[in-house]
Amino acid sequence: MQNFIVSARKYRPQTFRTVIGQPSITNTLKNAILHNQLAQAFLFCGPRGVGKTTCARILAKTINCENLSPQAEACDACPSCVSFNENASFNIYELDGASNNSVDDIRSLVDQVRIPPQMGIYKVYIIDEVHMLSASAFNAFLKTLEEPPAYAKFILATTEKHKIIPTILSRCQIFDFRRITVDDIAGHLQYVAQQEQISTGEDALHIIAQKADGAMRDALSIFDQLVSFAGHELTYETVLENLNVLDYDYYFRITEKILNHDASGVLLILHEILEKGFDGQHLLIGFGEHIRNLLVCKDPVTVKLLETAPNIRQRYQDQAAVCPPELLLKILDVNNRCDLNYRISNNKRLHLELALMQMCVHGTTAPQHHGTTAPPPPSKPVQPVQPVQPVQPVQPVTTKGFSDDLPGTISIKSPAKPTAITPEPNAEQPQNQAASSFTEEELKIHWKTFAAGLQTDFPHLATTLASSDPILKEGWQIEFELDNRILEEELNQKRGELLEFLKKNLNNYQISLQTRIPENHKEVKPYTDKEKFEKMAAKNPALNKLKEQLDLDIEY
Repeated sequence: MQNFIVSARKYRPQTFRTVIGQPSITNTLKNAILHNQLAQAFLFCGPRGVGKTTCARILAKTINCENLSPQAEACDACPSCVSFNENASFNIYELDGASNNSVDDIRSLVDQVRIPPQMGIYKVYIIDEVHMLSASAFNAFLKTLEEPPAYAKFILATTEKHKIIPTILSRCQIFDFRRITVDDIAGHLQYVAQQEQISTGEDALHIIAQKADGAMRDALSIFDQLVSFAGHELTYETVLENLNVLDYDYYFRITEKILNHDASGVLLILHEILEKGFDGQHLLIGFGEHIRNLLVCKDPVTVKLLETAPNIRQRYQDQAAVCPPELLLKILDVNNRCDLNYRISNNKRLHLELALMQMCVHGTTAPQHHGTTAPPPPSKPVQPVQPVQPVQPVQPVTTKGFSDDLPGTISIKSPAKPTAITPEPNAEQPQNQAASSFTEEELKIHWKTFAAGLQTDFPHLATTLASSDPILKEGWQIEFELDNRILEEELNQKRGELLEFLKKNLNNYQISLQTRIPENHKEVKPYTDKEKFEKMAAKNPALNKLKEQLDLDIEY
């Protein structure tokens, strides 16, 4: 049985021309060889799998070639090249800095440097993962690295440049390798697939390239793994299934639901994703990348930053055209905050659902109404119908002279009695419009969607609204029970916005809201500094006297 060679080794570049994604570095090295301007020491830095060791081997092979081409490429035919290709060259030494990191190992290396090459021009020492050398080993290496014999060349490679002492850096020519682009990786994978006679799609190769995160070695390892599973036909669905990657279609569908204020649709898609075994944070990361791609597509100049398959790019551009940039930034901000707090959340699914409902609140497309369609508003404002006064005698408080954020309220003698408050009618939304019917389930969905939007500014109120369900009474009257007067005061601040949100989304402008506090409710525990002081002062009046004598004030 023939031994299997992984693609990362089988298709490892052998010349500068075949190196993928590092043209500036390969051109610099070739020009240095042609003009005989080789430094005595090189330092190759960069992330894993981008070609540092490969370029070091190619450089060592090329400078010892006896029949160098005019393009500074090795001939692969002379004795030096043949011995190098067969791993039998005595002029090239590869060391692992992780296992040869002591002073004694460096002393042994220095002793070898004193011996000139038996064949060829240069002796080349390639030290991989050089940052693993100890501080003493680095110091022992300094003199040899600065003034080596004319025939000795050192090539150091590392993924952590910051761990190398400055005195070593100053003695080397430093080359910073970059991550390989998705298009370059996909193109090389296509070449490997053709050589191996494997049928594959462009979308599948782009998914592999994105998963590799700029590392060609990782991409080839993933490719081998998928071929082992799927055989000689690699499809887009196979790649998604084996790499645990969500389909692009999910992100497009979620964005569409957010634009339509369809919170229930978003929750159903989330349920479908979780049922397939995907982690919630996996969705957050992918959706954040999706929103970033939509922002990139807003300007034709930045479309080139989109790292997806060509047939997906048009779909991104189409959806980006209907998404305002302000909305995308708000969604991205909510997604980022949810991602940061996801790991510390006790109820991760609820945390994710609240974030998605907050995104739906920010949607800009006209909401989808239920029931009959309301007629368009008349050209002139219609005199609003006076609301029916409740049975209990109440004294309405006008909203004239107050800001629009504070709708009219009604003073209550006792918190045990219900509070009926009807906001001042809006001229753009007359009260005599036809009222569309809706169910209590639809009311609960929009109720919780509004509650999700209060999480930042009114967390206690948001939790109360999300954890308790409103009750739908006759005449489109909504009844909601609160635990204490503090929550009632907070709700009064957002009552107008809540009613406006429900009327628009349920297409019913005859909705009214009634809140009440149970007669047997317990006294709420104070949680602000002012309330704590007042409670203590009620038990000990001397505190008030002390406050006045010292001229103290309470921070709010």
